[in-house]
Amino acid sequence: MLRFCLTHSYDREKAMDPLLGQLLAPKYDAALVLLSYMISFWGALLALQCAKSMFRKDGTLDLGMTICAAASLGGIGIWSMHFLAMQAYRLTVPIAYDVVLTAASLGAAILISGIALYLAGSHGKFKVSGWLAGSLLAGVGVCVMHYMGMYAMNLRATMLLNPTIVVISIVIAIAAASAALWLAFNLTRLLHRVIAALVMALAVCSMHYVGMYAANMICTSDAPLIPLKIGGNYLDVSVYAVAGLLSLCIFWVVLGRSMDENKLVETLR
Repeated sequence: MLRFCLTHSYDREKAMDPLLGQLLAPKYDAALVLLSYMISFWGALLALQCAKSMFRKDGTLDLGMTICAAASLGGIGIWSMHFLAMQAYRLTVPIAYDVVLTAASLGAAILISGIALYLAGSHGKFKVSGWLAGSLLAGVGVCVMHYMGMYAMNLRATMLLNPTIVVISIVIAIAAASAALWLAFNLTRLLHRVIAALVMALAVCSMHYVGMYAANMICTSDAPLIPLKIGGNYLDVSVYAVAGLLSLCIFWVVLGRSMDENKLVETLR
C-alpha cells in the first residue's frame, strides 16, 4: 500500500512537470493583483504630490522634490508594482530574476519618470508641448521598465511576444499617462490628485497585464545560466524594502521642506 502511494505521488508530480516545447499557461493570484494596483496608486499619488513642488515660484527647479517625484513614480508606482505583479504571475516552473537587469530596470524607471515629470511640469507653467512630450516619455518609460523586467526572468522557458499586443500595451500606457499628467498639472485639489493617481495606476497596471498577455512561454529543458539571480520570498522582501525605504526617504524630504517653510514664515513675521 505504501509502495503504491509513493508510486502514485511520483507519477502525479511527473505528470505535472511540463514537457519540452509545451506552451505554459499562467495563473494569477487575485490578492497580489489587487495589491499591485494599490502600491502603484500609492507611488503615483506620492509622485503627483511631490510634482506640484518641483518648481519654485520663480520657476527654478527644486532638485530634491524632483528626485522624490521620480522615485515615487518610477521606484514605487512602476517598478515595485511590476515585480509585485510578477509574484502574482504563476507558472508550472519556478521563476527567478537576473539581479543586474532587475536593478537596471529600477534605475531606468526612476530616471525616465523624472524626465517625464520635468517635461510635463514645464517650469511650473502648463504647456501643451511639454505635456505631450512628458506623456510620451512617461508611457514609453512604463513600457521600457516592464519589458526589461520581463527579460530579467530566468526560467525553463523561452518568451515569445505578440507584436500586436505589445503595440496595444504601449498605446494604453501613453494614453493613460497623458490623462493622468494633465489632471496632475491642471487640477490643484487633493481629491483631483487622488483621481489622477488612480488613473495613472490604472495606466501602469493595464499596460503591465496587457504586456504579460502578449508573452507566450514555451518550455525548454533548462533555465539559462546567470551569475546572480533572485526569486521567491527574497524578491517579495526586496520589493517591499524598496517601496518602504523610498517612501520613508520621501517623507523625510517633504517633512524637512515643510519645517523649513514654517521657519521662514515665522522669521518674516
